[in-house]
Amino acid sequence: MTGKVALVTGSSRGIGKATALKLAEKGYDIVVNYARSKRAAMETAEEIEALGRKALVIKANVGDVEKVKNMFEEIDREFGRLDVFINNAASGVQRPLMELEQNHWDWTMNINSRALLFCAQEAAKLMERNGGGKIVSVSSLGSIRVLENYTAVGVSKAAVEALTRYLAVELAPKNIVVNAVSGGAVDTEALKSFPNREELLAEAREKTPAGRMVEIEDMVNTIMFLVSDEASMIRGQTIIVDGGISLLL
Repeated sequence: MTGKVALVTGSSRGIGKATALKLAEKGYDIVVNYARSKRAAMETAEEIEALGRKALVIKANVGDVEKVKNMFEEIDREFGRLDVFINNAASGVQRPLMELEQNHWDWTMNINSRALLFCAQEAAKLMERNGGGKIVSVSSLGSIRVLENYTAVGVSKAAVEALTRYLAVELAPKNIVVNAVSGGAVDTEALKSFPNREELLAEAREKTPAGRMVEIEDMVNTIMFLVSDEASMIRGQTIIVDGGISLLL
């Protein structure tokens, strides 16, 4: 993969970081995107460079279209190409539906949904130069199930999955493959913001038909499959990685 480049948004921790490192192991140079924790992003970059790959660290709130454009301009200047875009960065306000305010809604939708559209537009311009590419978004079961205090995030993830289908069709002529991965409860830093975190983890441990809860590695393995040539005929799909828990009533 020497010379190929992957952008992973929100890659300073969790699934994003693990995916960035796995892509680096496979030979990709990595664009490490973060919004808040520069120290964590730099640590990720150091681990990537220890694997013998280049790492470009860019601070950008992907919910801000202007900052998205600036990020891709920097990628173009540094590498002149992009082969893989992992849409992983996420945020959101978790409150009961009747307590949601406009700024809560806008913040959540901008980072989780609008970001995919405008990042994908910019990514496609770079990918087209080199004959195509792969786009994979990270979603969650809240897109299809009603979870406590999850209205804004769940709707934003449903939008990601719908947009994945539209992007898959419209970008297909450019040889750009677009899919998403939806995970069950994964014990990451992000889950610490859930007020019912312990209940979610307990349910995952006890009820997952596969006998264990989903690990970060399970998500990364699926992402890596979707960016491989073996998955080139999978288009516009959301692959659920949850050990079967969503099959239960």
